[in-house]
Amino acid sequence: MIGPRLPVLLFLFVLMALSGYAQAFGFQDVTEKAKALAGETYERPAQAPDFLRNLSYADYQSIRFNPDQSLWRSGGSRFQVMMIPQGSFYTNAVKLNVIDSEGARPIGFDKSRFDYPSPELAKRIPADLGYAGFKLTYPLSGKGVQKQFLVFGGASYFRGVGANQNFGLSGRGIAVDTGLPSGEEFPAFTEFWMEHPKADSNVMVVYGLLDGPSLAGAYRFEIHPGKNTKMDVTAELFFRDDIEQLGQAPLTSMFYFGDNTLRPRGEWRPQVHDSNGLLINDGESGEWLWRPLVNPAELQLNYHHVQKLSGFGLIQRDRKFDDFQDSEARYDRRPSMWVEPLGEDNEGWGKGEVVLVEIPSRSETNDNIVAFFKPDQPVKAGETRRLKYSVAFGEPEITGQSSGHAVSTFVGKDTVNDKSGDALRLIVDFKGGELAGLRPGAAVVSQVSGGEGVEVIEHFVEYIEVVDIWRLSILAKPPEEKPLTLRGLLNKDGKPVTETWTYLLGPATDLRGKPQ
Repeated sequence: MIGPRLPVLLFLFVLMALSGYAQAFGFQDVTEKAKALAGETYERPAQAPDFLRNLSYADYQSIRFNPDQSLWRSGGSRFQVMMIPQGSFYTNAVKLNVIDSEGARPIGFDKSRFDYPSPELAKRIPADLGYAGFKLTYPLSGKGVQKQFLVFGGASYFRGVGANQNFGLSGRGIAVDTGLPSGEEFPAFTEFWMEHPKADSNVMVVYGLLDGPSLAGAYRFEIHPGKNTKMDVTAELFFRDDIEQLGQAPLTSMFYFGDNTLRPRGEWRPQVHDSNGLLINDGESGEWLWRPLVNPAELQLNYHHVQKLSGFGLIQRDRKFDDFQDSEARYDRRPSMWVEPLGEDNEGWGKGEVVLVEIPSRSETNDNIVAFFKPDQPVKAGETRRLKYSVAFGEPEITGQSSGHAVSTFVGKDTVNDKSGDALRLIVDFKGGELAGLRPGAAVVSQVSGGEGVEVIEHFVEYIEVVDIWRLSILAKPPEEKPLTLRGLLNKDGKPVTETWTYLLGPATDLRGKPQ
């Protein structure tokens, strides 16, 4: 009986060998490290030397990685790895490892991989400094030219783009107490392991070890670059302490001003933002909810309850150069980012709230927008939770939304129809979905409601032929010293034909001021 079985065993052995090196190190190894770490007292990572932390942003940017030093450049892989130097806001080293046929092994620091702006700075770089993170490149255009498409650097942040896009908003591994008076905690990835992809592979796997005062975690990222870049994420979290507000799959972006806000004095560009709205899909009701972003006068936190989350994201719907007129920043090419829970019954998610945090900002250099999912179930010390979800960077269509959607929101005074000067005229332009096939005279009606203390004076809808949109016009009077909150959508034959538009304008905004 031994003889006939030998070829089968030999075949299995060869098959395992040909399958690569995934068996040498995997997610379970990182999970065990995270579990052990959570059982220990948290220790803050060692910081970079003062002279590096005190570099100006411009001086830091002048430290350049030499692309010829990219990992796997000579191996024929479509994927290559560029290292990020420490300095400025990259304040601590992150251990980097590669997984190949020899197993998992560290990538040693080599300062000769970088070009420094001066010999004086170069000679001060310690030989054992370490890297701050890494950038992945891939021939997104299909012409053999490597392009950066995914960056892991700084705390638990990562940024991605699809083809023909510029970097904009970021994702994070986790958020802890974001927006709360107690102050936010920033867990950080302290170590990564990168599987060496085969030469013809269009998929890459990265593992990350996360640590922070309240938790430790293991992450697996399965990365698919392309027209839209997608990652399947698995995370195992181990909690040291109770957490008041856990933020799952947090997204961070910038909104300085847009078509629904006043333009800052002296600013010539029509809009400046990386994202212009939060989109939520409630899988229980099927509702799509759109919330245009604002740059508030005071900190704002909004909680959107969902019974079963199908997806949420920060979206950049403005895609024309004329929307921004910025030839350097190219905000029209910034990606949208969409999160979807994976697994049957949305394992690890359940009921909860999509939280939107909007922070006042006087500059486009500040990321002042955060969105994340907060589970209903409170987080207690000693617990373990597993999350599985996908993250996509790309055009607004990555959401899969088929309903009519808001393309513009305008807000201003209407002293003609309201002599008191307290009311606001809000214009919401919808298009797409079922609206695209309707005749201009179709019986489309508006449905609008206001929040506590809001007086909705009038609302109506009309077709604007010159731009092929359906325009919802609302006249509403906000309550004194309280937010203006509104919801609106378009119906036909008693059924919604658009997403639900929702809006919040705080009492301190200049738009709420009396006309002079």
